[in-house]
Order: sequence, then structure tokens, then C-alpha cells
Amino acid sequence: MTLEDLGYNHKFEKFRNEQGLVNFEIGRVIAENKERYIVKTEKGEYAAEITGNIRFTAKVREDYPAVGDWVAFTTHGAWSALIHKIFPRNSIIKRQAVGQLGAIQIIAANVDYALLVQAVDRDFNINRLERYLTICNTSNVKPVIVLSKTDLINDLRLKIILDSINERIKDVPVVAISNETNTGYEKLNTYIRKGKTSCLLGSSGVGKSTLLNKISGKARMKTDAISISTNKGKHVTSHRELFVLENGGIIIDNPGMREVGIADANSGLEITFDKIVNLSDNCRFKNCTHTNEPGCAVIEAVENGEIDKASYENYLKMKKEKKHFECTIQEKRRKDKEFGKMVKNFKKVMKQNK
Repeated sequence: MTLEDLGYNHKFEKFRNEQGLVNFEIGRVIAENKERYIVKTEKGEYAAEITGNIRFTAKVREDYPAVGDWVAFTTHGAWSALIHKIFPRNSIIKRQAVGQLGAIQIIAANVDYALLVQAVDRDFNINRLERYLTICNTSNVKPVIVLSKTDLINDLRLKIILDSINERIKDVPVVAISNETNTGYEKLNTYIRKGKTSCLLGSSGVGKSTLLNKISGKARMKTDAISISTNKGKHVTSHRELFVLENGGIIIDNPGMREVGIADANSGLEITFDKIVNLSDNCRFKNCTHTNEPGCAVIEAVENGEIDKASYENYLKMKKEKKHFECTIQEKRRKDKEFGKMVKNFKKVMKQNK
């Protein structure tokens, strides 16, 4: 296996030369667990940690390695390593961290395609699809909608779902697959190409691990049945991991996500809801919130059926979330700054009293 097989390209090599990293080993992070990493190289896989300098200078979560990152490292012992540098990312998929105000969780780095998997029998939710699309559009990642378990519904129901997607979501490819008949996998494989990285995104139980097993031809990930009592998917994938497939395609599998909080999503919202954004130029007021202002072109378009009402409400909800997240970030920065001043003053007083 070569570095190119893992997705390495001339941009990464240029950075390596510019930063004087030619004497370091180069590899890609394929797994992560509590600041411990598995880095894959041409020679094999290394268990790695970060240097104290990276930990000390890191200000936000993005400053730490993530699955999909390229890193420069030194080896210690047979298969142990120390990460010294993270290469600049071509893309980064992230969301609001669950249960942590103002914090971001990195899902994957250096991703080309995001496979947005939803099971048509119980998980299908177009509002959630728009959330995933916003994350992808913010991250500069190409989305592909994958509808799984189509053998569990009839053709009419599948047509209704496809029509609803086409009504609200434009210019995003949709692939309907069945694990029973293998329908749709030939089309799906056109996006899983040599040297290109795809990331699986979706809730638990939608069939992400089964999909990975199918396209790789191996039982790489454990699969499980849907819980009968809750009618929801069971968590099977417990961590993020990158796999290189036989055809050269690269897949990052993820644990199921029940919450898809958006972060830093201004450009993503504009792309996902471009019709609403374009219409807002015709509003009477420049700072129109599109909620109750007179002369709002967006509200008028909703009332006359030009814009889907559910999509409009989803847009307002995500826009409100984004504003709240930004306010939380600003408040967090303010408190950190005040704490820094307090520590600085304390050290000054201690020095004077010596």
C-alpha cells in the first residue's frame, strides 16, 4: 500500500516540503479514542499520541488530530509513534458537540463525499437530511443521499419518498439500495473511487455498517437488529474508523448520530436553502428575519406555495440554532479572556509580594 492509496496527493507533499517535514514519517489517522490514535502508513499501523506542544498550544477541538487527518510523526519502538504536526485539511465535517455548550465535535477530515444514509422503513426524515446537507455544504463536501432498506417498503411508498426529496432538495444525487437484492449498489460504487474518501453519516440502525460490509465484500463491522421494543437502531459502531477497500475507495464509518447540531454554518445554510436566501433580496427590510415583517418576500413565497412550508420552518429553526451557537461561542471566549486576565494579575501580585 502507498500513501496515494490512502488519499495522499501533491498538496500534502507540497506542505511537507515547505514545512521541512521530509525527515518525519507520514501517515493518515484511521482511528481515534480519547487522544490516542491509530496512524496508517505504507509500512503498517502505529499506535500514536500527540506531543505536549500540540496539547499545550491547542485552543479548540480542531487543533487536535481527527480521523482522516494526515500527520507527521516520529516512531518510538516497533509500532508506537508521536504526532508532531497535523497537515492542513481539505475539508472537515463537524457538528455541535452533544451536551457541551459552545463546543464542536469533529466527525472526519479530508472527506470528498458524505453518504447520508437513511432507512426508508422508519428513519426517513427530510428535515434531518437538510441538516446533514447544511453540514456538508459548510464543509465543502459533496453529499450523496442513500436510502437504505428499500426492500421493506413497496414501490409506491418509495416513489413518495423520492418525490418529497426532489421537491425540497435540488442537485443532490439519490441512491436507493436494498441489502436483500443488492439493488442500487452498482450506482453507489460510482462514488466510491480509488483515492477518494467517503464518510458515512446517519442515525443508528439505518444500515451504515451493513452497507460498508457489502461494498467491501468483508464483514468489517458488526451489525445488529433493530430493537423491537423501541423500534430504533441499536448502537453497533462505537468509534470512527477509516477503511481502504479492495477497489481503492476509502470509507470512514461513524457511530449513529441522534443529534445533528449545526456549527459555523452560515455558508452551508445559504447553499442548502439557496431559494430562500435568494428571495430574501426582495424583502422590504434588509434585516428581515422572515418571521412576521410586512413586505417579506420569503413569507409571501411560503403562502403561495413557492417554498415548502416545512423546509421554511426547518430553515428558521437552524438559523436560530446557529445564532445561539455563535452567541455561546462569544460568551465562552469572553469568559476565557476574563479568566486569562485574572491569572495574569494574580501572577503579577505574587511576583510583587516576593
